[in-house]
Amino acid sequence: MEIKKYTKYDEDAVMRLIEAEGEEWTYTAADVAPVYRRALGNSVTCVAYVGDVLCGYARAVDDNGLFIYVCDLLVSPHYRGNNIGRALMEHIRADYPAHTTYVMSDVDEYYQKQGFPREGSVFKIVPQTEEV
Repeated sequence: MEIKKYTKYDEDAVMRLIEAEGEEWTYTAADVAPVYRRALGNSVTCVAYVGDVLCGYARAVDDNGLFIYVCDLLVSPHYRGNNIGRALMEHIRADYPAHTTYVMSDVDEYYQKQGFPREGSVFKIVPQTEEV
């Protein structure tokens, strides 16, 4: 397995990985995909390869030197259970050793299993016109 920084070359493979995950990952919707493709390049993004197969990626946001927030972590179902997710997270943490790294999670069980302590929670701020 090789983990490296994301480049434009990885973009289509990442989008295929997301699309294969199913409807709960909305980044491939026609109105969202172009924006997300830009976000991949403008974020702290790393990819994992086994041979020439992209098997996972992680995308994070650098909060101007204060914190790193991991927004997305996805490993192909065929490669899960091989510590690829953990390796992607460690790669981001190693690139920013002076920053505290947080994960914005909707799969808390995974991060608890990895031994990451829970700290706080995330809330969605909805527009006045949207029902909660």
